Amino acid sequence: MFKKLRNRFLIVNLVSISIMMLVAFATIYIITYQNVQRETNMELFKVSDFYHGPYNSSKMPRGDDRDSGTGSLPSDSIGNGAPGGDPNSPPGRSVSFMIKTDSAWKITDTNSRFDMEETFYAEALQKVDKVDDRDRKTGQFSLDGTDWAYVIDPSSEGHMIVFIDVTAQQGILTNLIYTFAVVGLFMVIVIYFLSRYFANRSIAPVKEAFEKQKQFIADASHELKTPLAIINTNTDVLLANREDTIENQAKWLHYIKSETERMSGLTNDLLYLTQIDDSRASMIHSKFNMSDAVETIILTMEAVIFEKNISLDYSIEPQLTVHGNSEQIKQVILILLDNAVKYSRAKGSVNVSLKKQNHEVVLAVSNTGDGIAPEHLDRIFDRFYRTDASRARKHGGHGLGLAIARSIVEQHKGEIYARSVVGESATFYVRLS
Repeated sequence: MFKKLRNRFLIVNLVSISIMMLVAFATIYIITYQNVQRETNMELFKVSDFYHGPYNSSKMPRGDDRDSGTGSLPSDSIGNGAPGGDPNSPPGRSVSFMIKTDSAWKITDTNSRFDMEETFYAEALQKVDKVDDRDRKTGQFSLDGTDWAYVIDPSSEGHMIVFIDVTAQQGILTNLIYTFAVVGLFMVIVIYFLSRYFANRSIAPVKEAFEKQKQFIADASHELKTPLAIINTNTDVLLANREDTIENQAKWLHYIKSETERMSGLTNDLLYLTQIDDSRASMIHSKFNMSDAVETIILTMEAVIFEKNISLDYSIEPQLTVHGNSEQIKQVILILLDNAVKYSRAKGSVNVSLKKQNHEVVLAVSNTGDGIAPEHLDRIFDRFYRTDASRARKHGGHGLGLAIARSIVEQHKGEIYARSVVGESATFYVRLS
């Protein structure tokens, strides 16, 4: 299930990013293409205007004027020619040539800066989109591995077609496509591994929560199964001896009552945990005297501690205050002290200390006993988790006390943890500010 969820997350992420990349690359390509086309057309029209100048009879200076030096060249041909100021050379950096045709599209004149064969002019003219129109018309074609752009200038005598070499510009666009393809493929590979990494990290908490929920349901069912079985068995005994008196069957009723109380305690603890989770934002916190709270809980437990023949030592710094809910913090203190008493060895000792370290108030509750193995220290705060189920049942616990304590401490933005020496002692610490 989680593998499918991860794969769906991965696919959605890859598709979304790929679409965004395609849109970005397409936008860049379109803008570059438009810029190249605009520059090509400007160059084309500039060359076309040049050919209109010196090769138009109305603008061509007379031969005698040129020979006598009294004639003048058209202004648009001055300074626009090839290096050296040759007025008969077209402007611009591109290779260009011109073809003049009559109205039937037959070549009447050609001009180029380079020597070109007549067949080349004929082939170039065949590539032109021959449409009789009064306006200028542009187009492009490829001939012998070279890309050409052209403009058709109609006239009363026919047409003048000017061609310029745009191979370099087309190469820029082609290289841009190849670059986008390579970069896009590389980015997709990188994004795939990054997405997979973050998908695994995103799914991990969900998987962990799901596994905890399954474990919680199994543990709760197990906790309820035993008392229900006991209640059912004792009820059958009562029903089998209907004519007997209540006094004679009192022990069966006591068993039923005991297991009912156990189930009631379990459901109350579960409800309390749920209330803590739901009231994280609504719980009212205020400053209260932590020293007084610890002393109050110790006083309520003194009789139980004395009855179990356990020695109690405590060291409490006076007037230590924390910000939180006093009733919940008292619940934490009670849980830790009750556990310390329950799991302390016969004639053992319990020690409680409260002191200030840096800017925090630290509560430590320790007892002498079997301690807690290192592999259990990280899990003892999980719901229903117990290092020794049989011993826990003997003491009446069902593994929710420390889970409640952790929820309360985390709600107060504090820290709770345990340290233990196996076979000697265990100490629980609570840090609050």
